[in-house]
Amino acid sequence: MKFIYATEATARLGQLMLEDLVSMQMELRHFYGSEESDSPQWMKWEELELLPSPLREVAVGQDGSELGGWMPLYSSVDVKDCLQKIQKLKYAEATCHNGALVLKAFSSGLEIGSCNWTVESPEGSISCLSSSIFVSAHAMDFDYHALQGTDMILYSDFTSEDVIEDVEHHDNYSASATNSLSTLSDEHGWRELNECLSSNDESIEESKKLAFICSCVVDSVKAGGSVLIPLNQLGIVLQLLEQIPNFLESSAVKVPMYVISSVAAELLAFTNRIPEWLSKLRQEKLFSGEPLFSHIELIKGKKLHVFPAIHSPNLIANWQEPCIIFAPHWTLRLGPIVHLLRRWCGDQNSLLVLQDGLDVDMALLPFKPIAMKVLHCSFLSGMRMRKAQLLLKMLQPKIVVFPEVLKQQINVSKSSSHSFSILYYKENETIDIRSLKDNSVLEIATGLATRFRWRKLVQNNMDVTRLEGQLLIDESKYWLVSGNKVSDTSQNRPLLYCGLLDMGKLLTILSKMGINGSIEQGMNAAESESVGIIKIHDPNKAMIEVKATSTVISASDENLAARIFEAITSLLDGI
Repeated sequence: MKFIYATEATARLGQLMLEDLVSMQMELRHFYGSEESDSPQWMKWEELELLPSPLREVAVGQDGSELGGWMPLYSSVDVKDCLQKIQKLKYAEATCHNGALVLKAFSSGLEIGSCNWTVESPEGSISCLSSSIFVSAHAMDFDYHALQGTDMILYSDFTSEDVIEDVEHHDNYSASATNSLSTLSDEHGWRELNECLSSNDESIEESKKLAFICSCVVDSVKAGGSVLIPLNQLGIVLQLLEQIPNFLESSAVKVPMYVISSVAAELLAFTNRIPEWLSKLRQEKLFSGEPLFSHIELIKGKKLHVFPAIHSPNLIANWQEPCIIFAPHWTLRLGPIVHLLRRWCGDQNSLLVLQDGLDVDMALLPFKPIAMKVLHCSFLSGMRMRKAQLLLKMLQPKIVVFPEVLKQQINVSKSSSHSFSILYYKENETIDIRSLKDNSVLEIATGLATRFRWRKLVQNNMDVTRLEGQLLIDESKYWLVSGNKVSDTSQNRPLLYCGLLDMGKLLTILSKMGINGSIEQGMNAAESESVGIIKIHDPNKAMIEVKATSTVISASDENLAARIFEAITSLLDGI
């Protein structure tokens, strides 16, 4: 049975990434360790002693105890086994897990194939809200409308943890949106809120960052230096591949651009075959006969060169400096980037572009002293908290579960009135959440429902019936399958009695029947575990134990027990 679900694009891109890592790992073992050995050469004590103290501590821990915790990286066989366990889905395609859960993926806008999930169950619905952006330059936009109406939202966008927002600065922004939220039933209010969420202010900011990177790239190659770009966000790489040539052309600079990776050719080809996963602007290019991304034209025009490895004969034959190189890996520990960084780390005119999330000092430690320029960039990778709160008000869930690290930001926000309950979760901790629905829906065949024989419960003011059959769960719904038989309660004495037994009334009825007794211990309705006791003295001794879910009659005289049972059933509803 498959338990891993992913979008088709994510599964394919993930496969390419894993295969590239396996290739780089094989290269690392070829140069630094035996092919047969699980432990590379650098893990020997004499090699570890030569490492700078911060790197040595990462490798072995403060006391050397963590060296034994290192595990070999996965192999191509491991990758194949992993992919066989993945069930691939398109956007909005429903899949049923174990009959009880219906899962759907909807675009999050962050990357090609990235998604948020909805999970439908008989007990309620859950949305898993991951890092999302409302307007994307390459991927399909964030489909937040599909998350509306779910009972609970599990919020797992950690972007706001690293973003300090000026709440005062956005007071007017939040206030106008809140006014719209107060009249959500009005179509104009919905339209205004959608415009507020879909505003492209963050996209404009992202475009400015990319333009700045391109200008820095041009400045470096003009000065005779080369540029290394080991970014880990595919969407950013695709946009830079489009924009850098334009900046070079406008500056009248001609330098080669290389993409070096074992999966580069397949990856770039794949991104031009998936219009259904891309933004509307990219899809329009398809209908106009243009390539989805410009790197196809760049390769044809020999402005962009793609090679599987840094030692490829064709790359060596075509090598030219200065140049611009896109290559893995963003950790600066594997792949072509290691060799290239060693080549240019002493060149003050060269440029290294790194993405936020990496400890730059630690990453560059093996290459010091380093003279090349380092551009440390932070790209949009999720929602700002102010927009997240507006979105949650629009989606109107019953419960929102935030990570504990965002608790302070949520409390600081002036939007303190929420229509939903807020809970927080921590890593490796379990939290209990109350039932999301007050009742569940049962699907019953019409032919079966027409044969029901209903009885009204006096105490609970409801109609009930008994039936024989099998209750099934399928596609997150409860079903009574065809062929169930309805019990003939008119011909058989009810076997099940329900209701709260009034001990005082029971004594009165017993007294009228000539049975005398007394209440030895009362039952507190607030305490479900308490027991009420009635002792019968005449005509024979007996005891009645009244519990929250059952009543027990203890008597040596069967006739007396039958009469007590008759008195009890007269006070309860029988089914």
